[in-house]
Amino acid sequence: MNLAFDSVLFVAFGGPTPGCCGRRALCPGTEATCFIQSIVGEHLAAQARVAEVAAHYAQLGGFSPFNDLTCQQAQGVENLLKAQGIHLPVYVGMRHWPPYVRDVLRMMAEQYLENILAVILAPHQCFASSEWYQQTVAEGVAALGNPRLQVTYLEPWSTHPGYIDAIADHMRQAGAVLGQERAQRAALVYTAHSIPAAMAAQAPYTQQFEATAAAATRQLGRADYRLAYQSQTHGTPRPWLQPDINDAIRQVHAEGYRDIIIAPIGFLCDHIEVLYDLDVEAQHTAASCGVTCVRAKTVGTHPAFLAMLSELIAARVLQG
Repeated sequence: MNLAFDSVLFVAFGGPTPGCCGRRALCPGTEATCFIQSIVGEHLAAQARVAEVAAHYAQLGGFSPFNDLTCQQAQGVENLLKAQGIHLPVYVGMRHWPPYVRDVLRMMAEQYLENILAVILAPHQCFASSEWYQQTVAEGVAALGNPRLQVTYLEPWSTHPGYIDAIADHMRQAGAVLGQERAQRAALVYTAHSIPAAMAAQAPYTQQFEATAAAATRQLGRADYRLAYQSQTHGTPRPWLQPDINDAIRQVHAEGYRDIIIAPIGFLCDHIEVLYDLDVEAQHTAASCGVTCVRAKTVGTHPAFLAMLSELIAARVLQG
């Protein structure tokens, strides 16, 4: 079979796992602290945010399931490609924690893999979820000094039927906890990571987020839904996308709803920003309002989601 690419690279955010990250000569204390500092910086003004988020990690065991879940996604897609007769290795490179993108690219180059199809594991595009990843990959490629190494990116898929099927299925499962009648009356609230409003104005992020939510709602046979944002960095002078999920819960309660189904469609697998911000903080807000709040799973390794990725990759590697 004549393939246009010799390998696939999943590019993801990363999360702290046990062990040294290898970034620093002096360890800042815990893996979570090191991880958060790599994102927000080590300047004095950021340390309150570092301590706040590190406490979230500590409350949930100190580490993130993100890397393991992402590797499960990669292995699942590789297996589905093999079932189609396409034998391509699928690697995973992280931006903020081992295995780092640069190290994975070096390993791939050592195996003479030079025509890579990259998949950015973020459903909605903005600088932080698209261009920043591409910059990280470009820096890793440049460090190798190999002019033959080429990286091509898979096209966006925020409204692909496979992605929407996985979202809707998990929402049905979450709603089953309420029972059919209550689930049909429940408010549907979709969340994505909040970003600075100025960043959003320069990207299709909010439009893609809304399009995903609208498609999932139609799949459920509903017409009404809300958009909310989560995991905002506090104390910055710039406005971030609103409403925050906790404010959205209070608003839904004020409108008379007693049940809410939250779907974190801006995230592809459960990690601390989902597990804490929704399963702890948002649940506390819901309880204080007297609202029952159930959270749909992220798409993770849902068969429809993995099938979608494998089909998109297969089409791309066969057509060139």
